[in-house]
Amino acid sequence: MDDVIVRSDEVAAAQAEGRAVVALESTIITHGMPYPQNLETARRVEAEVRASGAVPATIAVMGGRIRVGLSDAELDALAQAKGVAKLSRADLAVCLAQGGVGATTVAATMICAARAGIAVFATGGIGGVHKGAEDSFDISADLQELAQTPVTVVAAGAKAILDLPKTLEVLETLGVPVIAHGQDAFPAFWSRESGLAAPLRLDTPEEIAAAHRMRGTLGLPGGQLVANPIPPEAEIPADRLAPLIAQAQAEADAQGVAGKAVTPFLLQRLFELTEGQSLEANIALVLNNARLAARIARALVG
Repeated sequence: MDDVIVRSDEVAAAQAEGRAVVALESTIITHGMPYPQNLETARRVEAEVRASGAVPATIAVMGGRIRVGLSDAELDALAQAKGVAKLSRADLAVCLAQGGVGATTVAATMICAARAGIAVFATGGIGGVHKGAEDSFDISADLQELAQTPVTVVAAGAKAILDLPKTLEVLETLGVPVIAHGQDAFPAFWSRESGLAAPLRLDTPEEIAAAHRMRGTLGLPGGQLVANPIPPEAEIPADRLAPLIAQAQAEADAQGVAGKAVTPFLLQRLFELTEGQSLEANIALVLNNARLAARIARALVG
């Protein structure tokens, strides 16, 4: 792995000194927002991790290597790059073998983080079971990854465009702990509550870190999902979002949008339908998740 993984000096020093490190994905930069907002957000997320006492490690594939921690110039280049592959478990190795450039999804970031010795990862929202999956079989690889790879993932629940009841059912079947932070309800990305109860609740970073350690002690495979609700001042109520999501999904179906293209299409339409509020909420929840992830990472090394 030393030939494949390249750590930034900051990340390498932190790991050598036993300090907290938080992994960050790169698809939010390449596929989630337009330039320069994507670059500004990436820098803000990294700053939040540092301000909360940990070292950020944004992960991407560049030059046929897994880059764990990007310089400011590398972040800038990635934010402006065209034709960047969106990598999950299925295509990560091919992109590396071909010397390509790729942004890591939740699943790929978990794989890379685990191989690099990083136990905590902050993202926006995980993928899950898409609506209509009983016909399309469109289920994110993120769910299977959570069952296999020992990383604690801090997210604002699953993206609200998904079938959340089915997503929770699949996570239960796969044995993935779904832990709501500080509340009993499972959050729904832009909204603090989905109308569904979270299977588990923990209120402190220390409790979450202890649960992570205990899974290792028991030899249980996989990680855990920490569902961290969006800050109240930034949320979009679920009853306002529901008809907009239904409209965006109907348009995607009518246009034959499928596979990896579904999520970007729906997010773009919701940005338009909410007049930009969905993107503002997205940024707020990612920053919030970065802060909590840093506190969990500190508790793990404390």
